Amino acid sequence: MAMSFRKVVRQSKFRHVFGQPVKTEQCYDDIRVSRVTWDSTFCAVNPSFVAIIVEASGGGAFLVLPLHKTGRIDKSYPTVCGHTGPVLDFDWCPHNDHVIASGSEDCTVMVWQIPENGLSQALTEPVVVLEGHSKRVGIIAWHPTARNVLLSAGCDNVVLIWNVGTAEELYRLDGLHPDLIYSVSWSRDGSRFCTACKDKSVRVIDPRRGTVVAEKERAHEGARPMRAIFLADGKIFTTGFSRMSERQLALWDLDNLDEPMGLQELDSSNGALLPFYDPDTNVVYVCGKGDSSIRYFEITEEPPYIHFLNTFTSKEPQRGMGWMPKRGLDVSKCEIARFYKLHERKCEPIIMTVPRKSDLFQDDLYPDTAGPEPAMEAEEWVSGQTAGPVLVSLRQAYVPSKQRDLKVNRRSLGPEGRAPGTTGTTGTTGTTGTGRTTPPPTLPPTNTARLSAPPALGTGTAATPGLQEVLQEVRALRALVAEQGQRLSRLEEQLSRLENGHV
Repeated sequence: MAMSFRKVVRQSKFRHVFGQPVKTEQCYDDIRVSRVTWDSTFCAVNPSFVAIIVEASGGGAFLVLPLHKTGRIDKSYPTVCGHTGPVLDFDWCPHNDHVIASGSEDCTVMVWQIPENGLSQALTEPVVVLEGHSKRVGIIAWHPTARNVLLSAGCDNVVLIWNVGTAEELYRLDGLHPDLIYSVSWSRDGSRFCTACKDKSVRVIDPRRGTVVAEKERAHEGARPMRAIFLADGKIFTTGFSRMSERQLALWDLDNLDEPMGLQELDSSNGALLPFYDPDTNVVYVCGKGDSSIRYFEITEEPPYIHFLNTFTSKEPQRGMGWMPKRGLDVSKCEIARFYKLHERKCEPIIMTVPRKSDLFQDDLYPDTAGPEPAMEAEEWVSGQTAGPVLVSLRQAYVPSKQRDLKVNRRSLGPEGRAPGTTGTTGTTGTTGTGRTTPPPTLPPTNTARLSAPPALGTGTAATPGLQEVLQEVRALRALVAEQGQRLSRLEEQLSRLENGHV
């Protein structure tokens, strides 16, 4: 009996993930979130900025706020406002944290360069305007591994692939979708993408050949919107509705699309389900528009393949949701996801953490993740090359917690009380004089800011180091000193063994 009981609870390190909203003063307040009826996230986040589509008279606009710009946002705060119709979707470039692309009801795609410290005045001039759609543009998605390659999908049922660097149309995929495209998701290496369409089909498309590689008709029987995302192993995860209008999740294997590998019914709410996927942990977070909860599931190799983990519940319904890339999380606090939940008048960060007693870097939670360096140029991708993302370690962004009292062996310190070989910048720990952590040496220096640990929410500005940043530097230096002390102790031990005649 004990054995059968033990099997009931499936072991998973993510079973106890819990979500926690930040304090009120760390939210972004007094924001008039867009009321457009369109099933996009309305919020996009990266390690530097949070962008939110807002109400705008006579055009389309979105806010771009530096992450530390919390509290009440003044009504006169500048916006990105070059579109002549409402903005429907936008996406931060994965290879440059200061570049964002937006699609609008005005049938155009615009690419914007955000200044280093955010906007000081309204931004009306895009770097590039991409014109090719005949109806409103509802979906924007950057290529995950090739620089300057951007996908847009419009209500003209056309998918366009652009080279943003030359402002040219690379591929026009017309005639593949007979009806409105609900969602688009690139595969991990960007060789294919999958779409969910109003005709209830999920299609896998090779953009360079312009062909449908695989198609599943009636993936979900219901008439309401579906979404489909590629998982890291090439499987496809979909959300949709049953014939009885119950919300469903399904997992599909492209080698056999006759039946789903896994299918779960959730409830009978009518809000579209927005899936967010973490390829490092294989966890899918599902947020319903108009819901007040975030459900999360682990995708595994064994049946039933989709394992329910937990639900984060709050009182207020969500209008939209932003999702922070892995390199923007606080690894010191075992944070494995951070959402930016849109209310009617504010944006509230929600932090998902795995409780751990140890305050060491947690390798199992943070395998190497996609960094900001593209794997290839647009021209290489067009020529037929394919490459997965360039991975980086998050260990460099780890800062020991302040609870650890480190005993320092004074003999390990050089003159002026510094550890040997340390100045304002240390190569061994990757810390700089500002207390920020730098990326592994494989990355070019231009991306130094991209991999820095995110500022603690609601702390000092980027220009003026806050208390947290100073503490961060102190902790990093303490850790280095302790490491040197341990090394010296080991050497002294070896020396004494040799002196005593031990080999």
